[in-house]
Amino acid sequence: MYFKGEGVPKDHREAARWYRMAAEQGYANAQVNLGASYFAGSGLPKDYVQAYMWFNLASSQGFEGASERREIVAQFMTPAQIAQAQALSRNWKPKE
Repeated sequence: MYFKGEGVPKDHREAARWYRMAAEQGYANAQVNLGASYFAGSGLPKDYVQAYMWFNLASSQGFEGASERREIVAQFMTPAQIAQAQALSRNWKPKE
């Protein structure tokens, strides 16, 4: 709602905060949205490592389009950054 300004003022920073809360609980849709926020620098600093990680996590749950987005981000990354993002993905655990 905050991303589009539906019933609340448009606020990408607040949208990213809500995406993070849901993404950290393992919701793939929120993981994709958080990854997109990091990729675009929308409400968050642009961070390709974080974007890749969130897209990768959503992809591992079979979320449609997540793997394609991950590959787009990878085009902007060094091999070391990709390795870092993959390590973050492997070590990630959902919050309760």
